[in-house]
Amino acid sequence: MLAKDLISDVIPIIKTSESGQNALNWMEIFRISHLPIVNNRDYLGLISDSDIYNFNKVEEAIGGHPLSLIRPHVFDYQHIYEVIEIVARLKLSIIPVLDEKNQYLGCISIQDLVQQFATLSSVIDLGGIIVLELNVNDYSLSEISQIVESNDVKILSLYISSHKDSTKLDLTLKLNTTNLAAVIKAFERYDYDIKASFLDDDNIDMMYNDRFDSFMNYLNI
Repeated sequence: MLAKDLISDVIPIIKTSESGQNALNWMEIFRISHLPIVNNRDYLGLISDSDIYNFNKVEEAIGGHPLSLIRPHVFDYQHIYEVIEIVARLKLSIIPVLDEKNQYLGCISIQDLVQQFATLSSVIDLGGIIVLELNVNDYSLSEISQIVESNDVKILSLYISSHKDSTKLDLTLKLNTTNLAAVIKAFERYDYDIKASFLDDDNIDMMYNDRFDSFMNYLNI
């Protein structure tokens, strides 16, 4: 999924001729802390709520105040993972999208990213979850896939969580079945350490909530 597919059609731009108070009102409506300043299609930069609060008079035009704007952006052809990396690193609530001519196309909100992340990671799909703990050097995606698929089960998504100051990692597998007994037994035959498995709806919901919280913490919001 590319940045151009994530552009919000509701978040407004702000012009230098508009007041800081108007920008704050839009931020409150959309629950964001940044807005793009755009004159015609020229992207000038992001203004934050803290920038505006530093104005002596928020009712005056934004252009009437000295501005030190940051100008983060992504291009329309960049992948969603690149978008997430920039948003997380800069702690943004939105990220503007530009075309190859550096013209403003729109912006992506943190809510858009969360929704698409849920789709990409198959959070909304019914299935069971297995968490394996293994050494980094023992990780083999081809072998793990073969073990799962030999039981007529498919991997919907997976991700790796590294252990701090350790050679261990957790591999979380989302599978297209909630009947995990055969897959678990297969992993045990290959001496894999099953750290956790989630079968019923309550546990799956708990796992989803935990992963959602982890993702939001990753984005630092």
